[in-house]
Amino acid sequence: MKDIEKKIKEVLETIRPYLNYDGGDVEFIKYEDNYVYVRLLGGCEGCEFADSTINNGIYETLKQEIPEIKGVINTIF
Repeated sequence: MKDIEKKIKEVLETIRPYLNYDGGDVEFIKYEDNYVYVRLLGGCEGCEFADSTINNGIYETLKQEIPEIKGVINTIF
């Protein structure tokens, strides 16, 4: 599982510049039961396109690299 978490973090690093460009960011929270838990930060937090960013951006990119991932969940604290 630690190998998958490492790979998830590596993939998120490739996505981060696109989020930073719009004033946002993403934080890895945990990987559990084949789901990745993240938190959107900055401009992405509460953005009307947050669901699209999670599903079409982050999930699709992670799924290409790590096929066993079932989904990405935006954790709001």
